[in-house]
Amino acid sequence: MDGSIWANGRELSPTVLARIAKAVETRPELSRTTLARDVCAWLDWTGHDGAPKVTSCRIALRNLERRGLIDLPEAKGGFAPSTPRVPGAPPASPIICSLDELGALSVVAVTRAQRDLHAQWTDLMAHHYLGPGPLVGRQVRYLVGSDQGWVGALAFSAAAWAVAARDHWIGWSPAARAAHLQSVVANSRFFIPPWVQVPHLASKALARCCRQLPAEWQRRYGYAPVLLETYVDPARFAGTCYRAANWQRIGQTSGRGREVPGRARPRSIKDIYALPLAAHWRASLCRDPHPRPTPSRLPHAPRDWAEEEFGGASLGDARRTARLLTLARSFYARPQASIPQACGDLPSTKAAYRWMASEHVEIDSILQPHYEATTRRIAQHPVVLAVQDTTSFTYTSHRALDGVGPIGSRADGPQGLLMHDTMAYTPQGVPLGLVNVQVWARDPELFGKKHVRAALPIELKESHKWLASFRAAAAVQAQCPNTRVVSVGDREADLYELFVEAQRDDAAPQLLVRAEQDRLVDDGPGHLWATLEQQGPCATQLVEVHRTPTATDRTARLEVRFAAVELQPPRRKKRLPPVPLWAVLAREVDAPAEGVTPLEWMLLTTVPVTTADEALERLAWYTRRWGIEVYHKAIKSGCRIEARQLATVPRLENCLAIDLVVAWRIVHLMMLGRDTPELPCTIFFDDHEWKALYAFIARDPHAVPDAPPSLREVTRTVARLGGFLGRTQDGDPGIKTLWLGLQQLDTIAVAWRAFGPDRSNPP
Repeated sequence: MDGSIWANGRELSPTVLARIAKAVETRPELSRTTLARDVCAWLDWTGHDGAPKVTSCRIALRNLERRGLIDLPEAKGGFAPSTPRVPGAPPASPIICSLDELGALSVVAVTRAQRDLHAQWTDLMAHHYLGPGPLVGRQVRYLVGSDQGWVGALAFSAAAWAVAARDHWIGWSPAARAAHLQSVVANSRFFIPPWVQVPHLASKALARCCRQLPAEWQRRYGYAPVLLETYVDPARFAGTCYRAANWQRIGQTSGRGREVPGRARPRSIKDIYALPLAAHWRASLCRDPHPRPTPSRLPHAPRDWAEEEFGGASLGDARRTARLLTLARSFYARPQASIPQACGDLPSTKAAYRWMASEHVEIDSILQPHYEATTRRIAQHPVVLAVQDTTSFTYTSHRALDGVGPIGSRADGPQGLLMHDTMAYTPQGVPLGLVNVQVWARDPELFGKKHVRAALPIELKESHKWLASFRAAAAVQAQCPNTRVVSVGDREADLYELFVEAQRDDAAPQLLVRAEQDRLVDDGPGHLWATLEQQGPCATQLVEVHRTPTATDRTARLEVRFAAVELQPPRRKKRLPPVPLWAVLAREVDAPAEGVTPLEWMLLTTVPVTTADEALERLAWYTRRWGIEVYHKAIKSGCRIEARQLATVPRLENCLAIDLVVAWRIVHLMMLGRDTPELPCTIFFDDHEWKALYAFIARDPHAVPDAPPSLREVTRTVARLGGFLGRTQDGDPGIKTLWLGLQQLDTIAVAWRAFGPDRSNPP
């Protein structure tokens, strides 16, 4: 054979096939299961939980044998064919009533260990036209009960490998499908007995099961599905209950069925229905499983910053991408304007609202090209800090906005959205762009139930956001092998699972977290703070502390200590291994006696700390975390995302995606002007912009410099338009004066292109 062979979603090279043949020939005691385990080890064929996918491999090997490509060992015995179960007699009295009269419904997950429940499920499903099984792959069965007995049964199992209409609707590549198919689960059985005649019961039971399935699947298999699918035979059923439960008909099968040599299959064309279970399910399923350094998707060099950050967005239609670029330029030109004000006229405003409401537009798809541009910028630096933090957006007064949740300490308190974002910074504090954004609304029904959340795995808790962000940083690290990426978090990131995650792979990014818990270290009774306090100070560091409502600006003097420690797992997480880290303690000395809380930072990091200089460097890295708080202020005050008037959360997220990049660009301009003031202004401003600026300031169109001025000079001049005075004691301009100045500059630049020397090139 000249090429590789695909079987059950895996590529088997001629070398692997030859290795299988040699194993069968030289090891007469070899069983098919042992061979499958060996092949899984050769191919690193594992599931989400890291266990070898022996069953999938056995199916692949059997298919290869049927195609005449390999010979397998003789089967060692086997199971006798199961006898079809004979449906039992229906109950003597049918259940005919309304849904209210039926009483409260209970949905019970059934396992084989629960013999009575499993037998009840099988007896009910024996009346189904497909019978009780067998089901394929991972599976969950449910019984639906009521005060009058069992009234339904359902089953969920592995999704179909390849369905043209479904795959086209999702939009994933073959590689993405192979990697993420397990996140799609099929509703393979659904049965309401004919003796149960209760209107609306089917859609009610289906919706209840779909809500419970992610947590049950997570508990059994270690991950939660993001999409459900099912197949309805239109010759038998209309699919009414699926539509009533918010499932969407997405197409039809080809009717080919599973093609197995020697076995004919009826050509039954079925309707395909799907139900997303997660907000950004499409981005999750379409994610490239093998990230590589990504050049710009544009066929040409980007014409401006909007094309650089958004030009490669895959929104299903080039016109949607073009509209995205138009909106980005408009939002940047007038960051504080409402959507109608930024768009400028009624047709453009209507087009903007249609774009935000499109089902083909979602926040991750909008931000994907920006993530890629950020990765290209990261690759140009030896060290980059991936700072992650959480903020909230308040929409209590937006009564028409659907889908928000509590953001305060009470379920009936302020309502809005939460966002956890990760921004890449240079060690000097220049933001390079976003790496990851997560947006969600809390469920009011689960709010305040700490005893329920404590029993959940971390994947189902809000704190999982820190692991998701770290994994996004890990994907960037894989694409930038010459850059050291350090994930930075505040005290909320003090999660033991995060430390374990950072230790699993030598190629993972580094971790720097401010400690919150006084954890047990080593094998003795010692704890973190006591261990560090036993170390003598290695250095003293001065830190500028900004004013607070109760204190003025001051310079804090910190004593710094460091030590290597080994954290022990918490009492409830004894299954997790100990974690070796380095700890740095910085504590303020000689703090003012009144009105000031002395600074104290306990930092935990996977980056080695063996000298005082390294300890001071880790401390300096952590101080850059303040930059993300400045960024959050720019989003809220500069882009005024909390003032956006949109009807649904998905539309608001689409608008937020643009505002996030606009806010980053403004903060990037501010920090770049401070860190590299000697750069020419043309890296940020077009010729017509800086020329219009100088002509306006001088009130003379001939006062434009011959050569582009420096970035710092132009940045300060723009800030003057926003109210910056530029006095000696004023320092550098801040965010507010910059965004106000940029808004003024847009109007000036438009007038310059229309009436100035460049009027031959109108906008």
